[in-house]
Amino acid sequence: MRLTLRDEEPPAGPWRIEPLASLTALLLEPPRTTKARPPIAAVDGRGASGKTTLAGRIRAALPGTQVVHTDDIAWEHSRFGWDDLMIAGVLEPLHDGHDVHYQPPAWAPHGRTGHIDASARAPLVIVEGVGASRRELSHLIDTAVWVQSDWPTAERRGLVRDGGDARALEGWRQWEAEELPFLAADRPWERASIIVAGTPQIGHDPEREVVVAPPLSGRSI
Repeated sequence: MRLTLRDEEPPAGPWRIEPLASLTALLLEPPRTTKARPPIAAVDGRGASGKTTLAGRIRAALPGTQVVHTDDIAWEHSRFGWDDLMIAGVLEPLHDGHDVHYQPPAWAPHGRTGHIDASARAPLVIVEGVGASRRELSHLIDTAVWVQSDWPTAERRGLVRDGGDARALEGWRQWEAEELPFLAADRPWERASIIVAGTPQIGHDPEREVVVAPPLSGRSI
């Protein structure tokens, strides 16, 4: 399987098909702690790589799974300067065995109501988004997944998702200007326990299977 990647990201492989249940089992491994809390997994990858889709598939396969989106933490705050909010508002409470009921500080001033909620009794909590497994969070993440995607394919579907017009292209370029140096410096693929194809080129059952590659380091399935 050949993917077009950014220069700093090494190609994963060899790729193989695995049951989605095998990935779920990896994420459900009990955390190494004496406190009662759910395992916490990060689903990381570039923009439009397929992270949200994968997190949704895992949640559907494991009822009760909670998903926290980094975009909700970052909303009207900073594209990538939100690690302290994720730590204090979400990850530390879960590690202490507490439910999350958190409103990021930018929400109320910009007219957004509601909260980010996650139960400490959930079978699994997934943090999903670009930077979900970033270095500053790694000590609070039990398992990291990197979603590797073909860059041109991800860009095309990201532009379609955002409206497919000139405004979408401008927004994508602005995002790219921050995402590329952030990921080049952070290199989250090096901390991943498993790499999942976000733009798979191997025939498989998209409901029950995933296309995966061994990690560059760490555990595998």
